[in-house]
Amino acid sequence: MSTQPSARLQGKTAIITGAASGFGRSTAMSFAREGAQVVVADLQAEAGQALVSELQLQGHPALFVQCDVSREDSVRALVRATVAAFGKLDVLVNNAGTTHRNKPALDVTSEEFDRMFAVNVKSLYWMTQAAVPHLKAAKGNMVNVASTTGVRPGPGLTWYSASKAAMINLTKGLGLELARDQVRVNAVCPMIGETAMLEQFMGMPDTPDNRQRFLARIPLGRFTRPEDVAEAVVYLASDAASFLTGVCLDVDGGRNI
Repeated sequence: MSTQPSARLQGKTAIITGAASGFGRSTAMSFAREGAQVVVADLQAEAGQALVSELQLQGHPALFVQCDVSREDSVRALVRATVAAFGKLDVLVNNAGTTHRNKPALDVTSEEFDRMFAVNVKSLYWMTQAAVPHLKAAKGNMVNVASTTGVRPGPGLTWYSASKAAMINLTKGLGLELARDQVRVNAVCPMIGETAMLEQFMGMPDTPDNRQRFLARIPLGRFTRPEDVAEAVVYLASDAASFLTGVCLDVDGGRNI
């Protein structure tokens, strides 16, 4: 008689930021299928609530909380709502992010720079402040969604690449510091992906010819798919990765080799 494999995140409570679309949406769905209680955090209220309704219809416990990850009050409200609803926090996935359009470094405005670093970097400060006490209590973990450009910067994305390099360094620093509390901190580094930000990353119209220019850099010959990132995040958040911390896992089809 065959048996079904046990869910990898059974009984865990997870916050996933930027979960209304793209990598975050796929990650939220994968977490729910793996048995987690999922908190969908996003600025997009309509899309976020629609995802929660979809998960609930499938029998998964889920909650939507509108959140601007660049604001302390919004982040702290998110964590309070999570603990009020589910009693604990086991996993934090810092997926929310933004970019400037692919263009020369000198053309990126101060406003674009500030917004990007607020969302991609300062958010980790606020999330760490608000969530880590609960992660310590649960001996939980954090997974950050960085980027291959944080390891190997690409032309036209200099300031975005710098923000993701900061995220990678923060992952390692927090992993080292929080290990004494049995809190793991890891990251995934996707290559350019099939999401709503694809055209911004390319800095040109999303046409087959323009896509090919970027695909030529990826040995496995395709863009990162949302499910690729979701599976990597599920693994790092699960007990199967219990001896991994400070790891930044490339999900890039070999681009960073």
